[in-house]
This record gives sequence, C-alpha cells and structure tokens, in this order.
Amino acid sequence: MEPNQPPRPSRHRQLTAAEKSQAKQVSLARIGRLFSAHRGPLAVVVLIIVASSVLGMASPFLLREVIDKALPERDTTLLGWLVAGMVAVAAVTAALGVVQTWISTKVGQQVMHRLRTGVFAHLQRQSVGFFTRTRTGEVQSRITNDIGGMEAVVTNTATSIASNLTTAVATAVAMAALSWRLSLVSLVVLPPAIYLTRKVAGLRREITAQRQRELADLNVTIEEGLSISGVRLSKTMGAGAALVDRFTASSTRLIDLEMRSELAGRWRMASMSVIFAAIPAVIYLSAGLPMTAGTLSIGTLVAFTALQAGLFRPLMGLLSVGVSLTASLALFARIFEYLDLPVEVADPARPKPFGNVRGHLRFENVSFTYPGSRVPAVDGVSLDVPAGTSLALVGETGSGKSTIAALVARLHDPGAGRITIDGIDLRDVRLTDLADVVGVVSQETYLLHTTVRENLRYAKPEATDEELEAAARAARIHDVISALPDGYDTVVGSRGYRFSGGEQQRIAIARTLLRDPRILVLDEATSALDTETERAVQRAFDTLAEGRTTITIAHRLSTVRHADQIVVIDHGRVIERGTHDALLDADGTYAALAA
Repeated sequence: MEPNQPPRPSRHRQLTAAEKSQAKQVSLARIGRLFSAHRGPLAVVVLIIVASSVLGMASPFLLREVIDKALPERDTTLLGWLVAGMVAVAAVTAALGVVQTWISTKVGQQVMHRLRTGVFAHLQRQSVGFFTRTRTGEVQSRITNDIGGMEAVVTNTATSIASNLTTAVATAVAMAALSWRLSLVSLVVLPPAIYLTRKVAGLRREITAQRQRELADLNVTIEEGLSISGVRLSKTMGAGAALVDRFTASSTRLIDLEMRSELAGRWRMASMSVIFAAIPAVIYLSAGLPMTAGTLSIGTLVAFTALQAGLFRPLMGLLSVGVSLTASLALFARIFEYLDLPVEVADPARPKPFGNVRGHLRFENVSFTYPGSRVPAVDGVSLDVPAGTSLALVGETGSGKSTIAALVARLHDPGAGRITIDGIDLRDVRLTDLADVVGVVSQETYLLHTTVRENLRYAKPEATDEELEAAARAARIHDVISALPDGYDTVVGSRGYRFSGGEQQRIAIARTLLRDPRILVLDEATSALDTETERAVQRAFDTLAEGRTTITIAHRLSTVRHADQIVVIDHGRVIERGTHDALLDADGTYAALAA
C-alpha cells in the first residue's frame, strides 16, 4: 500500500477538548431513550416495585400490634395471625423480587446487546480512513471495557432508582403516620447527605474517564505486543523486555486509578453512615424527654425505629445510584462519541442498480487528499478503461497507484471529480452492490483464524465445495491445500501464519476469484510469490481476465507488458500512457523504469 497515509496518533492520547465537552453534554434523557423500546416490561417492574414497597410497609405495623396488643393481652390467636402475616409479607415480597430481577436483568441485557451491536455495526460503516487514524486497541476497548463497565448501570440503575424511591416514599409516609415529630428529626440529615453525594459523584466521574483511557492503552499494548505480527517484531528486535515494562507501567497506573475509584469519597460516605446510625439514638432520646414522655407507646417507638432504619437503606441506595450514574456518564460519553461519528463513505439515499454490468470504468478528473495531509495523493486523474480491457498502473513507491485502486473499490470517496462504472457514479450505488462488481487482491493479505474452507466462504457463504476447489485451482493453491492432513478444514492460524507468504497470497486470490467480479483490481497481488509461482498465477490471471476489466498495479513491469494500456503515475498525476512498446519508444519515465 502507499506510504502517504495520515499520521498515526500518539500512543498515550490525552482527552481532547471536544471529548471533554461531549462528556459534559451527555444527557440523562439520551440515556433514558435507550430504554424506550422496553416501556411495557419496565412498567411491570415499576408496578412490582410499588406493590413490594407498599406490602413491605405492613411489617412494622404488624410488629406494633404484636408488641402493644398480642403480647400484653396474651392473645395467641391474634399473635398467630400477626406472625403469619409477617411471614406472608416476607414470602410475597421475596417472590416479587425474583420476578422483578428477572425482568429488569433481561431488559438491561437487551439494552447492552443493542448498544454493542449498534457500535459494532456503526464502526463497520466507517471508512478505511477512520481505522488508519484510530488504534485497534482503542476500538476494542470501547466495545468491551466501556460497554462492559456500563452493564451494572444499565441493568440495575432504573430498577434501583424506582425501588429505592418507592420504598423511601412509602416509608416516609408510614413514619409520618406513626409520628410526624420524630419524622422531622430523622430527615434532618438529608441536606448534607445530598451535598456530599454530589461531590463524590463528580470525583468518581473524573476518575472513571481516566481509568477507561488507561484501559484503552492497555488494550493497545496487548494488541500490538501479543498479535502474531507483534510477537515476531518484538522477538526479532529484542523488544520483549521493553514491552513488558510498558505493560507493567500501564497496569500499575490502572491499579492506582481502580483504588482511587473505589475509595473516592469513602470517608465522606462513611461519615454519613455514622450519622445515619446515630439517628435511632436521637429518636430514643427524643422519646424519653419530659415533653414527649408518655406520648408514644413502646410498640410505636419500635415500629418507628424499624421504619427509620428501613428509610435510610433506600436513601443510601439512591445516593449510591446517583454516584454510579454520574460516574458512568464518562462511559456513555465514550460510547456516544462513536455512535455519533459521521459516516464518510455511506450508501446513497436513493441507490441506483447496476443491472447487467459490463465493467466500463472511468475516472473523470479525480483528486483525493488523505485527512491530515496537504499534498494530494491523487491529483486530477482521468482514465478510461473500456469493458473487458486491462489497465496497468506503474510508478515509483508512493506515487498514488494503490490510492487509485482504493478509490475504485470505494474505500475512499474522491474529493473532486467522479468515478463511474458503466456511466453510474460509484457514490450512487450500494457498497454491497459495488463489492459484488469490484474484486480486490492486495499485497497485504488477511486471513481469518479459521479453516481454509471458511476463509474462502467469507467471500461467498453459499459457495459449494466444487466452487471452492475451482477457485483454488485457478489460484494454483489447490494442490497445496489438498496435501495437508485436514485439507480444506486446516486452520490457517492467526493472520494465516500457518502458510507461507506466497500461499497466503494465493488463498486470498482464490477468495476474490470465488466472487467472480466483473472488475478485478490486482494491487501487487503477486508480490509475495516466487518467480515460478508468479508465472503460474499470472497465467491463471490471463485466463480469468478474459471478458473482465482488469486493473493491475505492479513494480515488476514484466507482469504488465501485455496490458491494453499502461499508465505511469507520479505524485498522484498521470504523466505517461500508452502500450508497452509505445512507451518504450517514447523513451520517458516508463522506459527508465523498464531499464
């Protein structure tokens, strides 16, 4: 491929101003819309929560009756009914809790599923330029670490808020019914609790953002250090120790961030727990003061204390949920950032069908500049390749040949001019339709870590075994595959390292030929082959090129001398064109390359 690619980002990227701004703008309304498709199940959950909360409020009143009536009056019948009521309340509440957990967990997992698939599908629509600018580990971290970190919030937050809020309201009403004076004493702790919670939430949110960025860096180190290419590089460069040091440093920073995240505001929240625990003592003291003595029965006081303890649990739950939700906004910001990425190379709103494709390819004054670069990679190129003919692109490394090939496959869209097939602008057809018409074999092969058969079927899932073998024979790789113990069921290994470079190239060629494209783009497709194998594959290409439009990019001019037209590219411009013999007679750049 061409070296004039946009510069790669630094390894330890700082949060940009745009990202910081977006993190602040994540709204609870947008998060709430994630659950909009599940209104029915959530309504059932809310009803269950309300029923459980109201039912749970009966226990303190039953306890009061036990203490004030059943026990003093030795009424065993009443005592039996009251005890049975307590057990029944506990049993029904527990059963409702199980149903609530099942529904809420299912809803949460469905939301998580939609987020994961939504991000993955949206990233699949991004142009090649996005992936050249973005570290692979960063993308993986967003889908796994960030969405995984949101799981507890997505699964439990809505139900926790509803449950704790309903319980708190029902408990407060019951407390007021028993003694409104003691209720005021109990609630005096709320203002400082809310204040401290907001402070802790802001601190957790900042630490969470830092932690996720560090996790992304850790993922990048794993991807670069433990992939087969990375391992080969580190071993041949003696960089293993440096990689371990880099991973260790990143992991150490992650430990610090995890500790800070867990301990952030713990002393403040611990102080609140002490205050909450002291409230019952204040209530007992208030009940014993001369001005209130005798106004409350023992049963009422015990029931009130039980309610008060039951009130602080949901209040603390609400405060904790608030902290978790605020901290998770950093995760939502990172996910929404990817979901909001514009699609640079998109399907048209009203796509045009190709129909019966002949394969007439034209470049009309096409220019293209990579993002971040000021120098055009392709500058004012006009080409006319009639259907069924062959075009060869030659030139020095970095001249723009592979960029032209990428434009044919619409891996990028031109900044100026247009590219047409049979008179239809490539931007007016679906990307999947274009992929059926244009087949690309590049110098960089990529094989999936699965069997040879599945690697070939990646291009055509419905292909029969006979079709697979025919494509493999055409690429001169069938005999090699058949000689393996497992034949076409042989696992190729990570990135195809089970095979030599030439064998990988031929498998990739067979995979493309299986799709039978009308336009074939060969971007240094035989660069990894030895001379004898190259000749065999070239003969196969010559046979397969009959009736197809073929674009060949090659440094070895011997492979393109029979092309119908040869175009010499220099700094993104066409400087010569003609047949092999005509260009030699012109004694220009092509003749110098052929010398």
